[in-house]
Amino acid sequence: MRSLGRCLVPLLFLAAPVAAGDFAPTSLDLAALIECRADLPAYNGLALWLGGEPDAAQTLGWKEVASGNPFLRQYRLSAPVHVFGRETATIVFTATGPMAVLDGIAAPDLARQLDVPATVSTPDKFLGEKVMAESSEDAGGVSLATRITLNVSTVESHPGRTLAGCSYALDVK
Repeated sequence: MRSLGRCLVPLLFLAAPVAAGDFAPTSLDLAALIECRADLPAYNGLALWLGGEPDAAQTLGWKEVASGNPFLRQYRLSAPVHVFGRETATIVFTATGPMAVLDGIAAPDLARQLDVPATVSTPDKFLGEKVMAESSEDAGGVSLATRITLNVSTVESHPGRTLAGCSYALDVK
């Protein structure tokens, strides 16, 4: 299994009863996943399928390219995706979700437009996060807390670019 799958699969199995075979590539709404308009099971379906199927990226017309960052898997899309009023043909996946790689807008400016408060804002680094959904439930002595956040950031591996997207996190206690 690819490294994306190794990062995501253990938590994803706990999050929802979704199997890689349950995902239909024709149902993918990448913009909704990036803009936090999707739910955790929708993201899990894609992540499991992408991490578990050998030719998943090619099936979507995506080409994996080096990101220069061991924590990001980067893809070049066959057609641009329109997100946050912009378009990009490059996305990355973090351990918890997809992000658009955007040119032409500074991270603080995009964060202001999206009403995402900054948690770090220096000349060298920007990181902002806005909670979009939060819930918790107890099931059989296990507490599951879901947190979906919209994130805007900069990273050294992508100078002059802004990363913006969604994090689908599950905390198991």
